[in-house]
Amino acid sequence: MSTKSPTDVLKSKLDAKNFANLMAIANPKLHAYVADAIELCQPDSVWVSTDSPEDVEYTRTMAARLGEEKPLAMPGHTIHFDGMEDQGRDREVTKYLVPPGQTLSKALNQMERQAGLKEVRALMAGSMKGRIMVVRFMNLGPNNSAFSVPCLECTDSFYVSHSLNLLYRLGYEEFKRLGAKAEFFATLHSAGKVDARMTSAEPDKKRIYIDYSNDNVYSVNTQYAGNTVGLKKLALRLSIRKADREGWLAEHMFLAAIKGKGGRKTYLAGAFPSACGKTSTAMLPGETILGDDIAYFRAVDGRCMAANAEAGIFGIIQNVNSKDDPAIWDVLNKPGEVVFSNVLVKDAKPYWLGMGVEPPADGENFSGAWTKGKKDAKGAEIACAHKNARYAVSLKALANCDVDLDTPAGVELQGILYGGRDARAYVPCQQSFDWQHGIAAYGASLETETTFATIGQEGVSEINLMSIQDFVAIPLGKYVQNNLDFAKKLKKVPLVFGVNYFLRDDQGKFLNGMRDKHVWVKWMEKRIHGEAGAAVSPTGLIPLYEDLKPLFAELVGKDYTQADYVKQFTIRVPENLKKIDRVEAFHKAEADACPGVMAVLAAQRKRLLEAQKQWGDYISPEKLPRQ
Repeated sequence: MSTKSPTDVLKSKLDAKNFANLMAIANPKLHAYVADAIELCQPDSVWVSTDSPEDVEYTRTMAARLGEEKPLAMPGHTIHFDGMEDQGRDREVTKYLVPPGQTLSKALNQMERQAGLKEVRALMAGSMKGRIMVVRFMNLGPNNSAFSVPCLECTDSFYVSHSLNLLYRLGYEEFKRLGAKAEFFATLHSAGKVDARMTSAEPDKKRIYIDYSNDNVYSVNTQYAGNTVGLKKLALRLSIRKADREGWLAEHMFLAAIKGKGGRKTYLAGAFPSACGKTSTAMLPGETILGDDIAYFRAVDGRCMAANAEAGIFGIIQNVNSKDDPAIWDVLNKPGEVVFSNVLVKDAKPYWLGMGVEPPADGENFSGAWTKGKKDAKGAEIACAHKNARYAVSLKALANCDVDLDTPAGVELQGILYGGRDARAYVPCQQSFDWQHGIAAYGASLETETTFATIGQEGVSEINLMSIQDFVAIPLGKYVQNNLDFAKKLKKVPLVFGVNYFLRDDQGKFLNGMRDKHVWVKWMEKRIHGEAGAAVSPTGLIPLYEDLKPLFAELVGKDYTQADYVKQFTIRVPENLKKIDRVEAFHKAEADACPGVMAVLAAQRKRLLEAQKQWGDYISPEKLPRQ
């Protein structure tokens, strides 16, 4: 423990300008945090960003000067590479630090707090020698708003600092305004030892530890932004605890405005695990986007108000193409500030999987110099670009960015949807009977398969409760109960929908087309405003054929047949009963079984069994009664 005061530590390491910039924020807790980070990591110098245009440009310049990013041919575009074993969120080394006497759900990766602090601080000791510590002030949610959560990040990576500029609202002035009242989240990050390509060289020593008792995050020996940009999923874990204390909701959801009759805008939020259609749903052509990842909900005067915690997109780039993703494609192919990561680069041009362009046979990618057929240490062929390759861009760079992105009051939410990867059970689109049914039967029952966005085996079926399971730093049952109870604060309750873009037939063929999701979302918008009917199935309210046919013609240019409708919306009773078995088993074993969820599932089982007796195992939607 240092005998120096925080002020003495800061004076010894910061020059006069940076010391003045830091001390302009009258927050002793913040000063103590930065001083501790300096003493632990031992940087050569410290740079404090004030978010001035000059400081924003300095971050861009330094990311390139230090080799963490390289310029591409398109003005404003750069490329960053992460190491071979640092290509996604790493569940195994991401842990909650739990104090004595506290417990979290068994589904969450955790360890004893003091042991974790001792380990991670030992790894960070001296980790910034020879480098600059960058001190950044950002804000989750719109500035000067009920949604605002101030955040501090200390890092030795100018790539991380650059990503913060694109993805979040700048917060230095907000910290100055709040002074000692700023109750902030803090992240300390170091890339650790780096190789000649400026990628973290000791992935076996990678650690991402969440000390939720102090709203602190430690991240070391990693550069992948999902592990290092502390305001992303790391801060989401802390936001969930804050929301639990204060009576609001922090959710892993997109926010989008869907246009309807007479030019009206209807705001929807949606939860999808990574690589399950979340960003593409948020970016539907002709609609507007507020965010693709994290949303905050508050009850205000009986209405559900929502805001995007972020201000940019750190999106998966695989399969982004001109036909299916025109808004993203446009911003990725014109001058402007974009950071690509882990794609293939040849002649200063980026190439990624599924872009609709034949990639070159050689170039540079996350593995270094690459040629087609190159193999990794285990003998597996290395693709030209990683499946989890990403792009970072400000939302305001998108032509379809919603005008209310930064509105301090947020926007009124009228619908919520949950979607995962469910090959056998749920239909492509359905509406819950009420809020409780939607949260329990769609959100808390969400199933998916592990994907390339998380390090580990792909294609493993699992429950991913509300698409937020990995990030919940409170007991899962309590988190679900908070969602169930939230409707009690509302006079106008959003409708809840379930979607499933991955339903397959008996031959394994997908029954959804890539663009069908636009039809499902437009149907939801009509349901919210009482302009579409529904049939009553055991698992929810499903669309009527006569409402879908014109939507397919208008949005997809497809002649939607009665046979298409029956294939997509037949209720598969045996598969749905097995789904309930899996979900109940999960909640009993892992999620501190929430009584409200178990009651909803029991009622759904009863409806399915009664329908099975009446109509058999596979029920055509044509047989179902109308609402």
